[in-house]
Amino acid sequence: MDTLRAALAGPDGVFAPLVVSPLMAKLAEQAGFAAGYVGGGALGFLNACTEANLGLTEMAQLGLAIRAVSTLPLILDGVCGWGDPMHMRHTIGTAEAAGFAAIEIEDQLLPKRAHHHIGIEHVIPTELMAAKVREAVASRRNPDFLVIARSNAARSIGLDEALRRGEALHAAGADVLLIMPGKPDHLVAIAERLPRPLMCMLPLGGIAATGMSVADLWRLGFTLVVDPGTPLFAMVRAMRDTYRAMRDGLPDPLVGADAAAEERHIHDAIGLPALLDIERRTVEPGR
Repeated sequence: MDTLRAALAGPDGVFAPLVVSPLMAKLAEQAGFAAGYVGGGALGFLNACTEANLGLTEMAQLGLAIRAVSTLPLILDGVCGWGDPMHMRHTIGTAEAAGFAAIEIEDQLLPKRAHHHIGIEHVIPTELMAAKVREAVASRRNPDFLVIARSNAARSIGLDEALRRGEALHAAGADVLLIMPGKPDHLVAIAERLPRPLMCMLPLGGIAATGMSVADLWRLGFTLVVDPGTPLFAMVRAMRDTYRAMRDGLPDPLVGADAAAEERHIHDAIGLPALLDIERRTVEPGR
């Protein structure tokens, strides 16, 4: 199996959708994606809290659960690395042990604040963030494990500062840069100024909100494109509509979907036929 590092060096880019459960990872893998993004924001929402309330152990446990059933390379949303430069050794060691292919570390204040979700950013000094990146890179044992350095400074200070931070984080050894744009037209400036590979995190609304296609972003220089929210929003909408239909006693809460067919899709995704075959050959002969 090719590594994520090798995929990013290939002729095409990588599009990684959100996966925050083993089933989501299996479905993304079946759909043909080359990687998945374990997003803290979405996982926080799924747990009725925020990513600021999630710890490294919780994220590592999810990575283990996904990797137990899927070979999909996983990108860990490592928020702020769960600490200062000294803490990076434990963070990186845990992420590698859990089977992640990459970790994204951002330059926000610790402990992280929920205000991030309404566009208010609290960034740390460039020198401290660069030190965290250097220690993260030095701590890895697998040379294919990627350190993605993220800056949110464009939103709180300005694009020029964000670009300067990007250059400093590249010099600190980051494998991939993620500069969150303050507005859509910042993407062109980011691509023109900073070295590859670059990551683009799609905004609310997904690829349509950028006015470009995923292929357009790849051509611009964003080798890694991540959608951190669309699958969650689609799932929540479907669940909300279903619960309302069930509450109201509607005869078809699945809105035309075939329940048996959907169950078969789940059986296929989790590999139930192979499990049944094992039982037939061992403890359930003749069935």
